[in-house]
Amino acid sequence: MRYATLSAKAALALVLPFILAHCASLLSDRLPLKYDEKSVGGPNSSAPLQLYLPPGNGPFPAVLVMHGCGGILDNHRSWAGRLVGWGYAAVIVDSFGPRNQRRICDSLDLIPVPVRAQDAHNAAIYLRTLPNIQADRIGIVGFSHGGGATLSAAVDERIPVDRGGRPFQAAVAYYPWCSPGTIVLPYATDLLILIGKDDSWTPADRCIKSVAERANQAHPPAIKVYPGALHDFDSGGLPTLSSSGHMIGGNPEAAADSFAMTKAFLDARLKVK
Repeated sequence: MRYATLSAKAALALVLPFILAHCASLLSDRLPLKYDEKSVGGPNSSAPLQLYLPPGNGPFPAVLVMHGCGGILDNHRSWAGRLVGWGYAAVIVDSFGPRNQRRICDSLDLIPVPVRAQDAHNAAIYLRTLPNIQADRIGIVGFSHGGGATLSAAVDERIPVDRGGRPFQAAVAYYPWCSPGTIVLPYATDLLILIGKDDSWTPADRCIKSVAERANQAHPPAIKVYPGALHDFDSGGLPTLSSSGHMIGGNPEAAADSFAMTKAFLDARLKVK
């Protein structure tokens, strides 16, 4: 019996460092990322913040791009280019690479939405220190899991005012997971939700209910639901079955309309009048 106890203790001593390291890794995934001058890289880089700039010296209004559960994809890079074409500095915020993750679609809580929202705020706090960024004109556009992060980042009480955080001037959430019926926290910024009626992954009805619950708030969110559109309707891909079992894919008509709506929404709030 004494030998068995000693053997068990020895085995525990061997595996304990690995258990502690795993726990530390899980904890780090739930801590917001911090940014400095070493965090910024150019387009298509592996930097935590990938900065796309319009021609000229600026300063420019800026828009954060929050990727979905599959990480940074071509559609997000296309969005960065689209925003640059509209006159914005676009910043793709990589929430996965710095945490040694590639995708979390099968385990969405691995990097929780509120943590990614804090990533966004921390990115904006850093961007406001840059001379070529207009500090008071920063917006955010998010997709799917990143759309949920956008909703969370727009909530008033989640703004890190103790670290110099302030509300985004505009927020657009593409096909986010909405949570109606829970605590209805007020938004601190104008918010637009764009979603497909046939989206089985993040159902539009949930967002319709969530928007209705906030109709009388200071910043009531707006929503547009596209008939016949699926999850990822703004991408150029054909409809296909995702690894998570949901039909996803592009819808050219819905995409074109959403681009026009997003541009008008951002321009009205981020462009100098």
